[in-house]
Amino acid sequence: MPMIRETILATTDSAGLVHLAPLGLIEDGEERIVAPFRPSRTLDNLCNVPFAVANYTDDVRIFAGCLTGRHQWPTVASHQVPVRRLADALAHAELAVVRVTEDKERPRFHCRVLRLATHAPFQGFNRAQAAVIEAAILVSRLDMLPREKIEQEIAYLKIAVGKTAGAAELQAWQWLMESISPRFPGLDRA
Repeated sequence: MPMIRETILATTDSAGLVHLAPLGLIEDGEERIVAPFRPSRTLDNLCNVPFAVANYTDDVRIFAGCLTGRHQWPTVASHQVPVRRLADALAHAELAVVRVTEDKERPRFHCRVLRLATHAPFQGFNRAQAAVIEAAILVSRLDMLPREKIEQEIAYLKIAVGKTAGAAELQAWQWLMESISPRFPGLDRA
């Protein structure tokens, strides 16, 4: 059964400009599947340059930052693909697109892992990190979900942030709440 792992996916355009986006990478056996929504820069980049890097990080500021207009995170060259990776990733997987399954809403780019590298030890998640990732997913779907669902989820997730967050998680949470508040006034106080 496929599993979805939350990553920061790096792609590049034909001019070499890197694009970072939080994305649930589908792991199905040896295959990795990238399923970006239409329209998106990730989709455009994969069509033009059929390579990507899945960055595994525990810094939830990157997830929140990419969704709130903070796209400038340090990157370094990858080894086997023409796409840069996050400099501070705990690990990364270099991916090559081997086939595409077309879809009107979310085409699927089936990828082969060319290289997997580990850079730093994973020391575990705390509940605030998981809550920030869930809130980031909500922020990415504000146009798709009813306000009531968003309010309920934020109220629940805020408990974990309040109990277990460090400075990085608090900053990421603040960025997400700032992005929600213009659209849903008062929600950030839920």
